[in-house]
Amino acid sequence: MAGYLDEYGVADERRERRIKRIVIWGLAIVSVAAVAYFTFRNWNEEQQMKKFFTLLEQKKYQDAYALWGCTADTPCKYYSPDKFLEDWGESSPYANPQDARTLHEDVCGTGVVFDIQAPKADEVGLYVDRNTKLISFAPWTRCPGPHLQIWEFFKQHFG
Repeated sequence: MAGYLDEYGVADERRERRIKRIVIWGLAIVSVAAVAYFTFRNWNEEQQMKKFFTLLEQKKYQDAYALWGCTADTPCKYYSPDKFLEDWGESSPYANPQDARTLHEDVCGTGVVFDIQAPKADEVGLYVDRNTKLISFAPWTRCPGPHLQIWEFFKQHFG
């Protein structure tokens, strides 16, 4: 025999479960969106850097020079093809691009700065403009200001 108090509180329990589910799903969606954003926000610029180092590896120096917005016909005013080959050619410390690695990647204004290190060279900052995808030297290896070093923290403690 069902009493009149048997259904008391059932609606409240349903509402509580519904609210918990909405909150949990909302947090999960925000977490996944944040991870996706920080993972893929520099994807195009990373691809440009990979293309640059692939061209260097294949010894296609004219094509790599073109990624800087320079060609043999219209060389850059302050970065001649000879200087480019001196910096990135076969006799440079970056002659073996497989050994070069990216230490840091910072979003800086309208572009991304990649801190590149090779075994026999000093660190160099390369800047990829987000709009034009042109590569250039950055005045620094890291963007000025404080840096959120989440990846370094995880690598140090869990990697």
